[in-house]
Amino acid sequence: CANYKMLSFNVDVRSNENNLAHRTREIDRERLIVRRGQSFSITLQCSKPLPPKHDLELVLNVGKKDRTLIKVHKEQGAGERWWFNHQGVQDEILLSPANAIIGQYSLTVQLMSPESHIIEKTDKIKFHLLFNPWCKDDVVYLPDESLLQEYIMNENGVIYMGSKDYIRSLHWNYGQFENYIMDICFEILDNSSESLRNYQLDSEKRGDPVYIGRIISAMVINSNDDRGVLTGRWQEPYTDGVSPTRWTGSVPILQKWSKAGTSAVKYGQCWVFAAVACTVLRCLGIPTRVITNFNSAHDVDGNLSLDVFYNERLERLDRGNRDSSWNFHCWVESWMRRSDLPKGNDGWQVLDPTPQELSEGKFCCGPCPVAAIKEGNLTVKYDAPFIFAEVNADIVEWVVRRDGQKQKVIVDESSVGMYISTKGVWGDHREDVTQNYKYPEGSIKEREAYKKAGRRSPIPNNVTAEPNNLEMIIKHTKPVFGTDFDVIIEVRNDGVKDVQAQLTVLAVAMTYNSIHRGECKRQKVNLSLPARKVHREVLRLHYDDYVSCVSEHYLIGLKAFLEVPGENEPIMKTVNIPLSKPELLIQVPGKAMLFEQLTSTISFTNPLPVPLKGGVFTVEGAGLLSVAEVHVKEDIAPGQKVSVKLLFTPMKTGVRKLMVDFDSDRLKDVKGVATLVVRKRNPVIATCF
Repeated sequence: CANYKMLSFNVDVRSNENNLAHRTREIDRERLIVRRGQSFSITLQCSKPLPPKHDLELVLNVGKKDRTLIKVHKEQGAGERWWFNHQGVQDEILLSPANAIIGQYSLTVQLMSPESHIIEKTDKIKFHLLFNPWCKDDVVYLPDESLLQEYIMNENGVIYMGSKDYIRSLHWNYGQFENYIMDICFEILDNSSESLRNYQLDSEKRGDPVYIGRIISAMVINSNDDRGVLTGRWQEPYTDGVSPTRWTGSVPILQKWSKAGTSAVKYGQCWVFAAVACTVLRCLGIPTRVITNFNSAHDVDGNLSLDVFYNERLERLDRGNRDSSWNFHCWVESWMRRSDLPKGNDGWQVLDPTPQELSEGKFCCGPCPVAAIKEGNLTVKYDAPFIFAEVNADIVEWVVRRDGQKQKVIVDESSVGMYISTKGVWGDHREDVTQNYKYPEGSIKEREAYKKAGRRSPIPNNVTAEPNNLEMIIKHTKPVFGTDFDVIIEVRNDGVKDVQAQLTVLAVAMTYNSIHRGECKRQKVNLSLPARKVHREVLRLHYDDYVSCVSEHYLIGLKAFLEVPGENEPIMKTVNIPLSKPELLIQVPGKAMLFEQLTSTISFTNPLPVPLKGGVFTVEGAGLLSVAEVHVKEDIAPGQKVSVKLLFTPMKTGVRKLMVDFDSDRLKDVKGVATLVVRKRNPVIATCF
């Protein structure tokens, strides 16, 4: 062996071609990043010919730092889990099993003597292994390429918010392929309570997307003093952090968490949690999409009924019941096979990173098969009863009289779980996926699912309650924040007798998850309702009525309560009125070319009757630029238009989104988006004559 002491190896991991074949070149072109269950090649050059009767051996370690979790030796031919094939003098082919642990690996090539002594070896070569939804043997396999392009490769998304009657779109930069985001994703796994408690056991489970999903669901939000990414806050002030409505992408959140030494970023709410989880899961290779459920129920006691109590002034009472109904709630769905569950539970799985209830002792939720929710199979893991209630619970509203008696005024069996939405595959349109969670209202299948879930069946559509001679409807326009607007309450008397009634109308500022921020206006009138006639009562809301208490969600909740003396059945109607905001105008003239500077112009007009101070535009876009801020130095007068310019240089080709947020002292969360198609400039070919 002494004759071969001068022998040395040079290894080329061929990152460019391997990453292209494994669809990871968007993540990095220099480092080797591959997907499990798919072969990749390396080139090994020796300074001298290999000695006779000597073998090449591969030592493969997975783990962080210098801790080795698995050591796999590979000689010529097949191994137990990884497969290594010596193709010739230079080429080596490696293939990981389709259930391999994801994470950072190190590879060492060794020359072994016939006596199994190491003659020479390379330095450790680092590479990363991800889930592979293109591999049929991987449990995250998704056979539709168009779905993979959306749910793995697309860095831009649309999240739906607002209310069932006014659904609005929020463009979001997932940025799962931005610089070092993959490293931060693995950093999140390494900082989970499971990893910190037993790193080796945790790492050995990282081949299972069910396990990974639960870890991410728990780690996105900072609960119980763990090292989670975000801290949740549902009311102002946010002065020691960032308002949840200001974020337009996951990248600055993940970067801030990592740079702060895993200190939680302030602040997030459900759509922010879901978006960050989507970024992490897509980056790791699990097909994922953000879901919005309108009129989402939070059923704490598990009785599939939300009981809400009010006093006679229509003020909500805290009776120790934490049940609530949210205008909307966001979670994610991830695609995977569930070998741990009976047949029929593969496909989309609900993962909810918003901390609501404990799941096996920790704040996380899922993964739970969407198919199980639809069928009412609530015994499957994880958290099926809670998720079923989110889309199926009843809402019962009560008025508590001064003498303590409770009067039931609303029983709503159909409005929870409406317009369940996600971004469509073929563009930025909304796709309604309610049918994945529920059978049609009143159908036999729906009643069978309810029975299986252990709740009573809803009243079939052909069964009606006893008619009431009085009917009340609330009408309103789509008001713009900063303006005065009217709400019209129509009361129709279909009876044959005139009726004397009392109408109470209350407008309150509220958040999207039903937290009341303050009373805007109250109006109480006595009405004379002639038979067969309609009475219209107008409540006018001025800007000064709501500006001091409106939340960052710009939402007004309005209740109308109609009582007739001597009658036992009052009528209550509730509507949520969103206050719309102006959009930003973004102009990017010229063609977008790779590595060529562009100038964008962002314009905004103040719609309020007061000046705006401290204006700031926040801009970001995956493949276009990192987060940048442009401050407006002067106050913006009422009706004044302000324009700012921003220079940026596209770093990646393809369809890219430039997203802008505007905030000021009196007006926040004004959004705008521009779509660019970034291309490579064709090379100029010179012809000589």
